[in-house]
Formats: sequence, C-alpha cells, structure tokens
Amino acid sequence: MSHRTHDLPSAPAGSGIDVPALRRKVAWRILPLVIVLYLVAYLDRANVAFAKLRMGRDLGFSEGVFGFGIGVFFIGYLFLEIPGALLVERWSARKWFSRILITWGLISAGMAFVKTPGQFYWARFLLGVAEAGFFPGIIVHFSHWFVQRERSRALSWLLVAVPFSMAAGAPVSSLLLDTDWLSLAGWQWMFIVEGLPAVLLGVMVPWCLTDRPRDARWLSPAERDHLEGELAAEATAKAAGGRLGVWQALRLPGVWLLVLAVTIGNSGGYALTFWLPTTVKNLSGGSDRLTLLCSGLYYACGIVSVLVSGRSADRTGDRKWHAAGGMMATGVFLLGSTLPGQGFAAQMGWLCLTALAAFFWIAPFWTLPSLTLGASAAAAATGLINMGANLAGYAGNHVTGWLRANGAGETQCLHFLAACFILGGAVLTRVRVVTSPAHPAPGTTADTPKSDPR
Repeated sequence: MSHRTHDLPSAPAGSGIDVPALRRKVAWRILPLVIVLYLVAYLDRANVAFAKLRMGRDLGFSEGVFGFGIGVFFIGYLFLEIPGALLVERWSARKWFSRILITWGLISAGMAFVKTPGQFYWARFLLGVAEAGFFPGIIVHFSHWFVQRERSRALSWLLVAVPFSMAAGAPVSSLLLDTDWLSLAGWQWMFIVEGLPAVLLGVMVPWCLTDRPRDARWLSPAERDHLEGELAAEATAKAAGGRLGVWQALRLPGVWLLVLAVTIGNSGGYALTFWLPTTVKNLSGGSDRLTLLCSGLYYACGIVSVLVSGRSADRTGDRKWHAAGGMMATGVFLLGSTLPGQGFAAQMGWLCLTALAAFFWIAPFWTLPSLTLGASAAAAATGLINMGANLAGYAGNHVTGWLRANGAGETQCLHFLAACFILGGAVLTRVRVVTSPAHPAPGTTADTPKSDPR
C-alpha cells in the first residue's frame, strides 16, 4: 500500500521528521481498516444480486419485485446522507461508523427471514437508512488525514473494496447458496454469514479508528503537529481563494452538474452491479456456480482498474477527464457486448473491458468536490452528490426491473445502461474545475491560481 512521496514537502529543518515515512505510517494505520469496513458494507448491500438466483424461485418474487426492492435501499440511504457527512466533519468518524456498522449488520442478517414482497421492501429500505452517510463520511474522514494530492490514491485504495468484495463474495456466495442447514435455505445462510461481520467490526471500530491526527497516540507529538500543520496550511490556502459556506456551496452550478452527472451515470452503474449475475446467467445459459464465477471475473478486472486510475489521477493532477472518459468508455464497451452474432466468450470479454472502464472513473470523480470547497462545504456537497448517486441506485434498478418484467431482453436492458453511462459522462465534461493555490493543475505552480476548463 505504497504512496508516492517524491512530491511531498520536506519537514522544517530541525524537526527530525521523515515525512515520506510518516505518510506511509498514516496510510498503513488508516487505510486497511477503512478498506475492510467498506468491503463489508458493499457486499452487504449488493449480495442480494447473488441471492436473487435462488431467493426469487423460493419466494416467488418477480423481476419487478426485485427491481423495486433493490432500488428502495437507496431511498432509505437518502435520509441521513448530508447529516452523516457533517457528523463526521464536526463530531466523530469512529462513533458514527460504529453505529452504522452494528445496525446495518443486524438488518442485513435479518434479510434471511423475509417472506413477502412487503417485508423485502422494508428490510432493504431500513438497510439503506442504517448505512446512510457511510461513504461520504469516509471521504470526509480522509480529508482529516490526507492532503489533496494524496487523496485520490487513498480513495482508490478504498474503492478497491468494491470490486474485491464482489470478486471474493461471488465464490463464497456460490458455496453458501448450496448449503442447507437447520432448515434454512442457502440464500438465507448467505445473508446471515455475510451480515454478522459488520456487527463485530462495529464493536471494534471505537478502539481501532482515530478521528484526527491530534487524537493519534500512535504518532509522536512532532508527527501530530506536522500533520495538523500541513492540513491547516492547505485549508488556509484554500480559504485565501475564497471560502464557501455550506449553503453557498449547495447553490454552485458546478455542484449540481456533479449531482446530475453521477445521478445519470450511476443509474447505469448500480443497475449493472445488481443485475450482473442475472445478465451473465441469461447470456451464458450456464449454472448458478458458473454465473457467479464469471461475475467474480468481472469484478477482478475492476480491482486492477481502480488502482491504475488512482495512480494516474495523482500523477497527472487530472480528475475530471479520468472520470468523464471512464464513464463514457463504460457505455461504449457495454454496447460492444450487444453486437449480434457473438458467443458468450466474446460477450464476457466485452464485459471485462466494461469493468475496466466502470471502476476507472469512480475515485477521480469523488475527489472533485474537495478541490475548491472548504471542509464543511465540501462535506455538504459530497453528501448532496452522493444523494444523487443513491437516487440513481433507486431509479436505475427500478427501471431495469420494470423493463425485464415487461419483456425486455438483455440487449435492450444493456442499451439502457450504456446510454446512462454515456450521457452521464457527457454531462461531466461540462463541469468547470477551479484549482486553488494549494492544488495547482499540471504545468502551473502553487503560486498561480487558475481556472482550469478541463
């Protein structure tokens, strides 16, 4: 988990601090735990895609029921989105994350006992309420530890948890689906086994996570002072360019363009995640085990993409075009998978290319709000943008379920998803990124504030 250190500032003379070693120390202390937390979070929200292969048959749920039930999670998520991000900024990440983990783990395990569509809808809705604020809270938490030039890399390591959770979860879920213990079906055991780790982690978090450098007993006083000073200097430089309040930030056209772009693009992204096993099974005509193994291959490609994206964005200083280009490329590759006359091997090849693009845009995109906004303003903007992302989760899954329930084939559904990605990327190209003195664009110096039309 190395971090690029050749461009880090030197510590003041006589401080005795090895800055590159300090940054590595921080990365190894903060990132592994947060990555594990997000891995568990994403698997618990998305494992219904694996359970669907058996759950629908046992409970008699239609594609429309699954489409609404999958999507209603994101309506619940909307309730605490902005408050959750602000609580991390102004209160405590470790206390807020602990509450989130324990409640969502219990609800996720409780999914094993739903019997009716109504129960399914309520369980998914409450799961969204329980998890709300977790992802934007992590982004805010990173701003307490990593300066802007390091944040894309840190976020890319976090987002590795998304494809990794699904790549690892697919074969594990495949094994659990075939179990039949204590009169419970395999899909019920899958929810129980994959939900309880969140509860255990929630109990551990208050003792294992540190809110800010000033609270870190594992740092020396000089190290704490250096980190706090570096982050304070960045905030001061950002404020010198004009500090925005929360309500001012929420009125910026650029913020709303980001909301629109992620709402449209993620309508395809979340639907692709939750319906991928169904798509692969329909395209291949194979067994459930083959379906989940091929789904795991898709997410394995995503792991590579997330890491490459973070390195590239940090090296070039560009975030906008990494995000917009990756989003539009995802749509193009999805269209490739629908070309007529292909066998399943070729279609799976297109889907692997889709994964490379689909996970390439995410980390650069989520660094865009904090490029020019103050801490509280960036937290609120991030929460608002993630509200759009989660509204997309409802809309995309509900529309996909409706299409399938009304006779649409895989080609028509994939065309819908591809259109979402391409249009979302096109909207993102209209965002104007303004670099501050603390975050110069490539080719400029830190003393040259610049409006960057990229």
